[in-house]
Amino acid sequence: MIKIIRYFICVTMLLFSVTGYGQAPSLQEPSPAPGLFETDKIIDIILSGNVWDILGDRGDNPQLHPIKVAYKGEDSSEISLPAEGRARGHFRKIPENCYYPPILVQFTKSDALKSSIFKEQDKIKLVMPCKGDDYVVREWLVYKLYNLVTPKSLRARLVRAKLTNAKSNKADPSFYGILLEEEKQMAKRNGAIAVTRKLLPGEVSEQDFLTMTVFEYLIGNTDWSIQYLQNIKLIATDSGAIATAVAYDFDMAGIVNTRYAKPAEELQMNSVRDRRYRGYCIEDMKKFDQSIALFNRIKKDIYSLYNDCTLVDEKYKKSTIQYLDEFYAVINNPDKLKKEFGYPCDKNGTGRVVIKGLKDQ
Repeated sequence: MIKIIRYFICVTMLLFSVTGYGQAPSLQEPSPAPGLFETDKIIDIILSGNVWDILGDRGDNPQLHPIKVAYKGEDSSEISLPAEGRARGHFRKIPENCYYPPILVQFTKSDALKSSIFKEQDKIKLVMPCKGDDYVVREWLVYKLYNLVTPKSLRARLVRAKLTNAKSNKADPSFYGILLEEEKQMAKRNGAIAVTRKLLPGEVSEQDFLTMTVFEYLIGNTDWSIQYLQNIKLIATDSGAIATAVAYDFDMAGIVNTRYAKPAEELQMNSVRDRRYRGYCIEDMKKFDQSIALFNRIKKDIYSLYNDCTLVDEKYKKSTIQYLDEFYAVINNPDKLKKEFGYPCDKNGTGRVVIKGLKDQ
């Protein structure tokens, strides 16, 4: 009888262990909210406080003004973060050029910040609309395209932003903006540090440079230079290592096609939609093989980026697809490739012009 009882006890324990009955439920930690740049979900943010002071302070040395940055958390509760903000940029900071300047937001250290989506950012750049927020969406797509090309690129998050002035309690209508990854964060993500040096194009990492210049050619952007760090950041594994050039700020690119974009007069170009390869002189086109193979490999993803985007109209999609077609027709045709990418070797051309900036345009 005792043996029978023991048998049933063993069977019962075995069943409990297999099915999990009788065990204390395991307590799982809730999944942390995605980081700021780990999702493309559009978030609504409100900048309140002395925002009108920021918009009016656009001189050569704009000051920081107290503001608050608010957004809704995962549970729909409002999260408000103390911060300071100031106008930044060059062309877009000039009132005659743009109604809104880009803003640098510098967060105040707080417990709320530590648990927010901005926990990894000490400061962050907010790209504002200059002449309509359609162009903001188009520029955001260029950042996403660059992310497809290389991880050595700034990540971007599209937001719907609203400005509320504390003094008048008035709010502007909401508009699209772009939050840009901090330079140091991008460098750290790539096992590097941010550096600032006076370099010539031939002194940066060659393969990374060629890929970056082909990307700039693809989007039709001529508004950059290594020598003057014009819309270029530099990162390196340490302070003495060879630096990699990272492009940013693409509102002057032909693929964005803002109505205020103009090529530098020195380039003698009719439109930003005209492409101009602006690397240094390379006569051996085989040096481009690795970069061209990369762009062919991600071609489907690049086209999908635009075809699948519901934030741009069909007319823009159609013109952009055609613009991409023209790029691929060049890089996959040896004669056209030689003509376009060999342009800096033409002593009678403008391929060697160094762009200092477009402040005067």
